[in-house]
Amino acid sequence: MNQPVRTRPEPSRRPLNEAYDTALLDLDGVVYAGGEAIDHAVESLVAARDDGMRLAYVTNNALRTPAAVAEHLTRLGMPAGADDVITSAQAVARLISEQLPRGARVLVIGGEGLRVALRERGLTPVDSADDDPAAVAQGYGGPDLPWARLMEAGYAVARGVPWFASNLDLTIPSGRGIAPGNGAAVEVVRIATGKSPQAAGKPLPPMHRETILRTGARRPLVVGDRLDTDIEGAYAGGVDSLLVLTGVTTPAQLLAAEPGHRPSYVDRDLRGLLTPQPEVEPDGAAGGFRCGGWTARVENGALVLDGGGDQPLDGLRALCAAAWAEAGDGVSGADAGKALARLGL
Repeated sequence: MNQPVRTRPEPSRRPLNEAYDTALLDLDGVVYAGGEAIDHAVESLVAARDDGMRLAYVTNNALRTPAAVAEHLTRLGMPAGADDVITSAQAVARLISEQLPRGARVLVIGGEGLRVALRERGLTPVDSADDDPAAVAQGYGGPDLPWARLMEAGYAVARGVPWFASNLDLTIPSGRGIAPGNGAAVEVVRIATGKSPQAAGKPLPPMHRETILRTGARRPLVVGDRLDTDIEGAYAGGVDSLLVLTGVTTPAQLLAAEPGHRPSYVDRDLRGLLTPQPEVEPDGAAGGFRCGGWTARVENGALVLDGGGDQPLDGLRALCAAAWAEAGDGVSGADAGKALARLGL
């Protein structure tokens, strides 16, 4: 069930790792970028885990197996097992297995993570459209995915073979910047065939269902860097979310977020898991909102920020409340530029 429309970030008197039993953590842009840990991620997650919070790593990236992801996390200093990792490959494999008989052949366009997930569901991966596949499964295949693999997908899909995609993310963060994601490769096949796939990854229900089935979380907190996958998925699933500003979402994009893309909480990085979240209150005198030492309001369609303090995130929280309350679809980033410049975000 969808949550009510959010008009301001939520407060939490308790640190988030105490208020929620399980953190459903995105990986790229939250825990690491380009394979290297993001600043403050390791120590924050270790502290949250040591205080009793379960950590579950939930990724739309279908390339690697859960065991490989867990090994990577352990190497970075965050010990994890394969059971702590949930991938869109697992979600799409379950989706396919519910529609095909056991042993059915599936043409794989992607990496080892997708093949392993399909085998776990009793399906048989194949490599050619001429292998009589009963379905096509497409997931991120890494930077070296050959164009020939997309051609195989195109041949099968054009013949009417059911097509499934692990996720539809157009971009992914990397150590060198923003790169094309699986959604970009899906678009190639879509343009060539005129068909559309069934998709499983965030923000769609199959991924949320897979995550809850595998973790058993009762009070989960989704932690992510993307409004259109992590936060939208939390909203659709009726659970709370924390947006961290270490990935693809900018403060200007956050202010312009549509209702289904508004997080419960916002923080600079994963240190936000270990702290309470401050109250954002209406400011009767100015007709706006205040958080910490900052007040924000909308004047003539532009955001105005007053006050100051040593917590720029409080200023951003006040700006979110002012922007979200002013218009159902937020205030544009262009109208927030001067206010954000004061915060250095």
